[in-house]
Amino acid sequence: MQAIARTTEALVEDGTAPAAAKPWRAISVETDIVALEAAWRDLEMRALVTPYQSYGWVRAYAETIGAAEGMIFRYVLLRDEAGALCALLPLVVTRRSGARFAEFIGGKHANYHMGLYAPELAARFDAELAGAMLAEVGAAIGGLDALVFVNQPVAWQGQPNPPALIASGPSPSRAYKLALIPGDGDATFKRSMSSHSRKKLKNKHSRFADFGPSTVRRALKPAEIEQVVDAFLAQKAERFRLMGIPDPFAPPAIRRFLIEGALGEQPALEIYSLDLAGRCVSTYIGAVQGGRFSGMATAFDMASETVKTSPGELLLAELIRLKCDEGFTSFDLGVGEARYKTSFCDDHDDLVDSFLPLTAKGRIFVALARARRDIKRRIKASPLALRLAQRLSGLLRRKTPASEAE
Repeated sequence: MQAIARTTEALVEDGTAPAAAKPWRAISVETDIVALEAAWRDLEMRALVTPYQSYGWVRAYAETIGAAEGMIFRYVLLRDEAGALCALLPLVVTRRSGARFAEFIGGKHANYHMGLYAPELAARFDAELAGAMLAEVGAAIGGLDALVFVNQPVAWQGQPNPPALIASGPSPSRAYKLALIPGDGDATFKRSMSSHSRKKLKNKHSRFADFGPSTVRRALKPAEIEQVVDAFLAQKAERFRLMGIPDPFAPPAIRRFLIEGALGEQPALEIYSLDLAGRCVSTYIGAVQGGRFSGMATAFDMASETVKTSPGELLLAELIRLKCDEGFTSFDLGVGEARYKTSFCDDHDDLVDSFLPLTAKGRIFVALARARRDIKRRIKASPLALRLAQRLSGLLRRKTPASEAE
């Protein structure tokens, strides 16, 4: 990894590219996402792309959360010898700790951070060529101290993710997933879950059924979408209140993002609720692209008498069945460790972090960023260290006045 980093930094300093022919001819930077819709959607149909870099997801994010927070977006386009679009990197320029860097759009709302790459382009990359591409991307944007790409899939759909080839190391967490058997939810569960987990799920379903008839519904009409989003936000707010930590879903722009993302003819988000006697007891929000459903967030009504039956898990199980019936081929539960994820999933996506300094200031910033990510990864890898960190965090929150926490 250190040798790759040195090679990449040399490319930045002298502006040269590898001797091998570059698979791109030109790099340009755009700022108007609306003007890119046709080209973006066309590339999306044939590219390696996660649900979080679909045009619908990025535009909804940019026009709500991005607009509210004054984010600076840069859409980097790579074209091949014929002038055809072969890659697109949706980036946001961020300033932190005195450094100005670019990262993928979405922050913690996006489980996967990646560009869109034509498969034939991605197949031609090695680490040296990936470093050259990123150096040119940084130069095209201009005024950057670094590129910071975290939580990147090592590969997507069996093809390498180019920037991941210069990764400095694994991300602190992995992402959990399961392959779906189209048309056969039972076979999917039998393959992905242990017999013990399936038995527990069946028992929870039986206990939940004792409360009365229930329905799983997808919110489709604007009024339904708003209703379920509001239920989700209320459930999240109560959860974080009881935990004694700030609610990250509280900003109004997040509500607008979830609603906007679920509207239109090609919605990037799907929003579901599990209803019991007309009352929403659990909610689930997922991003969709191609044949993949990617779980973004889930919540449940903590005041409901059904809470001990794990209504969130029951809704998840129904969604997996539904996506099997709809012909989806992959279902992921996003980044981060949780018992229910390992219960449902039998596979995972390895994630890595790539840091490319572009200036002297960037080298200092990148060194600190790498160190923080490495510490976080080591803590998460140790159950004891993780418990101690969580306990310390809780003590600090209780001792911090509300005015300071804000």
